[in-house]
Amino acid sequence: MRPRRFVPAGPLKGRIRVPGDKSISHRSIMLGALAVGETRVTGLLEGEDVLATAAAMRAMGAHVERTGEGAWTINGVGVGALLQPEAPLEMGNSGTSTRLLMGLVSSHPITASFTGDASLSKRPMGRVITPLSQMGASFEASDRANSSQTLPLIVRGASPAVPITYRLPVASAQVKSAILLAGLNTPGTTTVIEPVPTRDHSERMLRGFGADLTVETDAEGARVITIRGEAELRPQVIDVPGDPSSAAFFLVAALVTPGSDVVIENVGLNPTRAGIVEVLTAMGGRIEKLNEREVGGEPVADLHVRHSALKGIEVDPQVAPSMIDEFPALFVAAALAEGVTVTSGLDELRVKESDRLAVMAQALIAAGARIEEREDGLVITGTGGEPLRGTAGEDTIETHLDHRIAMSMAIAGIASREGVLIDDTRPIATSFPVFETMLDTLAQDSAQG
Repeated sequence: MRPRRFVPAGPLKGRIRVPGDKSISHRSIMLGALAVGETRVTGLLEGEDVLATAAAMRAMGAHVERTGEGAWTINGVGVGALLQPEAPLEMGNSGTSTRLLMGLVSSHPITASFTGDASLSKRPMGRVITPLSQMGASFEASDRANSSQTLPLIVRGASPAVPITYRLPVASAQVKSAILLAGLNTPGTTTVIEPVPTRDHSERMLRGFGADLTVETDAEGARVITIRGEAELRPQVIDVPGDPSSAAFFLVAALVTPGSDVVIENVGLNPTRAGIVEVLTAMGGRIEKLNEREVGGEPVADLHVRHSALKGIEVDPQVAPSMIDEFPALFVAAALAEGVTVTSGLDELRVKESDRLAVMAQALIAAGARIEEREDGLVITGTGGEPLRGTAGEDTIETHLDHRIAMSMAIAGIASREGVLIDDTRPIATSFPVFETMLDTLAQDSAQG
């Protein structure tokens, strides 16, 4: 355990560049490993989750090498040519790695054992197991005492796999992506019907690598995504934009800390990911997009954010898929806004690294916020801009091994009177290894300025 008390340190000022987008980083390694030739990636997020993906692709035959800070080369084996891994694939805390790699394995003639840490081993895998089983893959618990719906699991791929048409019962980019990745090596056409749009990095990147993929809208407004199998992927040069999920913590920190003036450079603003900017702006947040541009098919901008008087709002549940990972940070902003913020349609947060609705409600209440927990969301009555009380003495916030809980409550700590003591900062390394350093640097830059 590595506890830390996060305390108010005055206004935040300066320019920062958050690490590369986690979703794009995962996919660049996976698709690079399936292309024939050398893919070069810059700006890769070097958190533990992405490194788990890199290790797994190495174990299945690809040459994945770090050549500098954020710079990597991947020499792929080609679709259909993944090798049998000699040891279990250790996924750590990464649900994205697990679900997407299960998709890849499912249409290759290999057997792979997936293991993970205590937190990941509690997360449901049934949502990907159902469609991948329909394609011919089989799943079984590697320990008879365990469920066949959670890790550790043994996945036996099908060769050839069977193309399917699958309508997503819940909005999930991971399930969609797992099916599309399985479809890469499946003869015929695999179709995913998505009633509620989710992040579309997989579709954009698959097309960029040369897959035959189409996206249409049916009469009911659902997205119909088709991919033609036995694809031949071409290597790419990828510059990964900054992760909006990581940027969210600094957006909120600057908005709620008086006197703050921060520029966050090179943030990816894919419309399926940028809901947090839209919602914070609707709350009165002063967020200006500078130098808008497109990098590798992804919209990017620098975000200039200044302290603002936030107002509570009712958040449209339709925006949830475009910011599902950013809600813990949003809850902190809402706790410091004027009036009431109502969120709903957030059932998905209960099956993340932790039950993020329950854990954030408990954590913010312990820090002095007024929260009502409902089945599918939180109702938060803000302080009107006044600091939260914080936690006294040895009172500790439990992060439940969840990196986003830890970072959100760190932001709550700098916007409190007494600071907030969290039980363990180690999980932050799964997605944002330099978070604490970056936060401290903004405070130091302000003090020196």
